[in-house]
Amino acid sequence: MSDSVKIEKTQYKTLFVVLMVLVLTALLAWAAVVVYVDPFFHYHAPIKGFPYVVDNQLSQNPGMATHMDYNGCIIGSSMTVNFDTDDFKELLGYDTVKLSYSGAYPKDDYNILSIVFDESTYARKTRPMGAVFFAMDIPTMTADTEETKYPLPDYLYDRNLLNDVKYLLNKDVFFQYILRPVVQRKGSDLSEIYASWWTPEYYNIQWVMHTYEEPPKSDQVITKEDVLPTTAANLEKNILPFVKEHPETEFYFFFPPYSILYWHNLKQENFYEAAFAQYQYVADELLKYPNVHLFYFQTMDEVTDLNNYADYSHYKPEINRFMVECFSNGQYQIKSSEEMEAALVKMRSIVESFDFEELFKGEY
Repeated sequence: MSDSVKIEKTQYKTLFVVLMVLVLTALLAWAAVVVYVDPFFHYHAPIKGFPYVVDNQLSQNPGMATHMDYNGCIIGSSMTVNFDTDDFKELLGYDTVKLSYSGAYPKDDYNILSIVFDESTYARKTRPMGAVFFAMDIPTMTADTEETKYPLPDYLYDRNLLNDVKYLLNKDVFFQYILRPVVQRKGSDLSEIYASWWTPEYYNIQWVMHTYEEPPKSDQVITKEDVLPTTAANLEKNILPFVKEHPETEFYFFFPPYSILYWHNLKQENFYEAAFAQYQYVADELLKYPNVHLFYFQTMDEVTDLNNYADYSHYKPEINRFMVECFSNGQYQIKSSEEMEAALVKMRSIVESFDFEELFKGEY
């Protein structure tokens, strides 16, 4: 081999090594920026002054549950997204973190509460867990006990550092949650994160009825025997363990005030009687525990006025504020099985006396 060929090979090797060093340096710098800013709070709490954008429940909830400083948390589906955590501080004295999962199944609630009550989290090391505010969505209680609404990014929920590369070198994390906020200089208000996109003009009967799709009338009748076993299993496996194991924590469970159209849907789906049985069963089970405060909001006058809704179930933020007031003053609280029975009798009366025919023949 000639000297010129040897020199050329040496140069190529040198160039290759230099290139690899540059690539590795760039990747390490990229990862270092992600660790420093940590837009999903996977390693630490927010750094002061950075305009964090918080809009990804699946990816950002576990980090907030682990590293935020709080003694109260908001758990549940999109029925919780319009809560303002400042209201909980003002009316109840809790520093709360909102950990909503839109469409949450009981397993989703279990996953995030497992982090909330983990003794290694920052909040649990510094202060006891005072209260959990939990939206009890009866329609989700028939889900499989191991089913989540959406696939989870497991690398953000486990403690395996090796798979963190999926976070550290993620282009969406870098460009959408670090560079974009830096350029726009506009972060999220952490007291109002995950709030629904509907602005005030969407909360009206015209919009609700325009977008409403009536379910077809089902020929199959769903009975309580069809739903109570899975409902019981979800309670026992995904919800009640936290109530039992943490008697020092106050649990505020509430049945969200879906609109009157929700009940019409149940009738169309022949789920009506089974749903009433579910409500009573869940209430009876929850009321066995002294650290549980149960609220039934579905008999509110507002549920029959669709001007309070943006669709058949999602209510305006003012109702969220009202529910926090009720957590404080005890209005709509259920304290016994008999009170729950009475509330369901009233709910049945509201549904049976509502003029659905008049509603559906309206011009929208």
